[in-house]
Amino acid sequence: MRIACISRATLFSAPGGDTRQIEQTAAALRQLGVTVDIFLTSETIDYEAYDLLHFFNIIRPADMLPHIRKSRQPFVVSPVFVDYSQYEQTIARGLRSKLSRLLGADRMEWLKAVARWAKNGEQIKSRRYLIKGHRWAVRQVAQKAAMLLPNSESELRRFEKAYNVQRPYQVVPNGIDTGAVAAATTPNPKYKNAVLCLARIEGLKNQLHLIQALNNTKYQVYIHGKAAPNAAAYLEQCKAAAAANIHFGGWLDESEIYAAYAAARVHVLPSYFETTGLSSLEAAVMGCNIVVSPNGDTRDYFGEHAWYCNPNEPASIRAAVEAAFEAPYDEQFRDYILNHYTWEKAAAATLKAYQQVLDKSIVN
Repeated sequence: MRIACISRATLFSAPGGDTRQIEQTAAALRQLGVTVDIFLTSETIDYEAYDLLHFFNIIRPADMLPHIRKSRQPFVVSPVFVDYSQYEQTIARGLRSKLSRLLGADRMEWLKAVARWAKNGEQIKSRRYLIKGHRWAVRQVAQKAAMLLPNSESELRRFEKAYNVQRPYQVVPNGIDTGAVAAATTPNPKYKNAVLCLARIEGLKNQLHLIQALNNTKYQVYIHGKAAPNAAAYLEQCKAAAAANIHFGGWLDESEIYAAYAAARVHVLPSYFETTGLSSLEAAVMGCNIVVSPNGDTRDYFGEHAWYCNPNEPASIRAAVEAAFEAPYDEQFRDYILNHYTWEKAAAATLKAYQQVLDKSIVN
């Protein structure tokens, strides 16, 4: 079985949770004997060399439509359905907020796609997307997909409600790298009892309120990540607001990430929205208590094992961190993650979906 995994053009230049999801899923599928190649939507693909296409990030439908039209191959979609609308309409400031309230979620996503084309050179190769709009394009991709592969039942329900589309689906939970967990035997002393936040740096991830919450406290806070495209000013705003106990670093490689988690005490991801929050999952399995936002699908993954905060209130973030820092770590939570949320399990669920789609294609 040969699979082409296809995602946004900035998958590696602006890495995020979807980057780890694709790379780790592909690696685990290869261990199951599947040939998997990863492509950016901007690349040319020899479609006939693959049995199935697997797209990621349905909020970038303009990137998918040309490949769907040209390939005529069966395909599945991992939606990674992030909802930016609440943040943009109620939290973001200035022109962005005004436009979002005026245009609504789908027209705003269309406008952002055009802006990425004009400002960053991310071409829109689908004329129909420009003419018919974002909502039409998302529904086209979903309706033509042989199967959707959401990361949780919660994500699927949100997507169905937003776009009034129902398709066959297979839940494929995000996971942790069991090999990296086993290899991370030496915690990095730099992060001993630290508070970590590992995420792409942007308004949606809400590092600024985290800084305001923990400035001049007893906690040593380490914020690691790369600024999202067009978020350089936000990163500078965060740095300007930070007290001496707040430390910034770049994107860490996998071994560095797990060594940091192994030494730290709390990981905080006070996002305005998360489908999962992969860094929260990875931190939790390494012994960190985690503080997360309830906005999105986090409760499907973490249940009562996380400390939840209001991302718009620094006082709420600080209170959650304080509670998590003082609480003992629950080893049962670690066992639960290892039993339910690994890339091996994600790959097995993904392969099951591939086989169902291909078996149906052969019959038809």
